[in-house]
Amino acid sequence: MMNSITNSYKNTPNSLVHRVPLDFNSLVSVPDSHEWVAESVPVIDLCDPNAKTLIGEACEKWGAFQVTNHGVSMELLNRVELETIRFFSLPANRKLCALRSPEGITGYGVPRTSTYYPKLLWSECFTMMGSPTHHAAQLWPDQPHRQTTFCNLMEECQKEMKALTERVMELMLESLGLTVDDLKWFKPKTGSNKTQALLALNSYPICPEPERAMGLGPHRDTSMLTVLYQSSCRGLQVFQDEMGWIPVQPVPGAIVINIGDLMHILSNGRFNNVLHRAMVNKTRHRVSFAYIYGPPSDELISPLPKLTNDNNPPLYSPVNWKDYIYSKQVHGNNALHALHLTNH
Repeated sequence: MMNSITNSYKNTPNSLVHRVPLDFNSLVSVPDSHEWVAESVPVIDLCDPNAKTLIGEACEKWGAFQVTNHGVSMELLNRVELETIRFFSLPANRKLCALRSPEGITGYGVPRTSTYYPKLLWSECFTMMGSPTHHAAQLWPDQPHRQTTFCNLMEECQKEMKALTERVMELMLESLGLTVDDLKWFKPKTGSNKTQALLALNSYPICPEPERAMGLGPHRDTSMLTVLYQSSCRGLQVFQDEMGWIPVQPVPGAIVINIGDLMHILSNGRFNNVLHRAMVNKTRHRVSFAYIYGPPSDELISPLPKLTNDNNPPLYSPVNWKDYIYSKQVHGNNALHALHLTNH
């Protein structure tokens, strides 16, 4: 046995540098030869002539990337971030006036993904579809001007986020060799677009023991795309095989794009539906806001025919967003596995 093991090593001899450790006690810094810096998700300039190719590569490898020169003004992003901080700074009893109903999706409360986990999350969110007029009236019943200001800003944010999302979605389709005509429900320039979206304001309060808590547990989004603006405070992490959990470093002015389960299905598994989570911080209150974009709720989503053939058959059975959200609430991160045709 010993001889056979020795022969194995003889066939792959090490160089000197792989046999002799450093004199660690003599060092005051880590030399380049020993620095392990994990890659992070790509940062893509949407004005780059190669943006389409870079986005396709990022979708396949990472399932997430950041975009700059995206067309959403910093002035708007800063105003929404400040409004988010202002909202979550309201007294708890005031925020509870807009508490989400048990069967609802809009309003104030814990993230809906909290049902996936055995423990609770160190976070709070406020979700809206379109104008949050109803909830604004509950939050500021005696301040009509405050209601109007809040609603106008959130509507403007959704409009700008939608335009960016559709621009990125077109580039993704083109990277797959497709056009908008390959999706009957996705017609961004015709005015007949019937897509749906949510805007979620997220808060991760200061945590006295961040190593014992989780802002958002590991999950994959149900959506086509999630478009996220994160503050300068780190917290978002994505998972990569062989590298583990990797921080998505905040880049000033950049917006994060996450691939969701429905886009993974649509691409017949080519695009990675990224597993991600949000950590909490001991000294800083972190906020973010996310535009969660998907098809009409009853539209059946399945691998696009142009992406399948005899050698590359469809991987998933059709599902609509409405039913898939329900399945995800019940089965958590196992919901997608049930749609895989090899399991039928």
